[in-house]
Amino acid sequence: ACSEFSKRSCEECLKNVSCLWCYTNDTCIDYPVRSILPPSSLCSLSKARWGVCWINFEALIIAIAVVAGLILVSITVCCCYCCYCRRRSRSRPDEEEERLARKREERRLQSLQRKHERKLKHDEIRKKYGLLQDSDNPYSRFENE
Repeated sequence: ACSEFSKRSCEECLKNVSCLWCYTNDTCIDYPVRSILPPSSLCSLSKARWGVCWINFEALIIAIAVVAGLILVSITVCCCYCCYCRRRSRSRPDEEEERLARKREERRLQSLQRKHERKLKHDEIRKKYGLLQDSDNPYSRFENE
């Protein structure tokens, strides 16, 4: 039982993990497992030791809370960063599609320009051989029906 280690030392008491050392009256008591924190009527948190003698229960709770807070903040930051990356990666295809659409439009315009140049060249050849019905050329080919 933990009460056997009362009035001895904190180290001897805490060798048993189910024991709690109270510096107020140098007693070793059974840890109240039904409650997470020992009640202040049993021993104040600043004077209670559990696990190790060099850190009090109050500091242990604060340290655990800080570590848990840091873990939660880092998880939140990671989630936000991942969401930002996804949103950013989704916007990149839009930019890529826009760039491809511009190139496609440029190629279409170049194609239309080449088509127009070919038409002009073919019209010149047709004019040369009298195959083009032109208003400035009074002579035209006569077709028999």
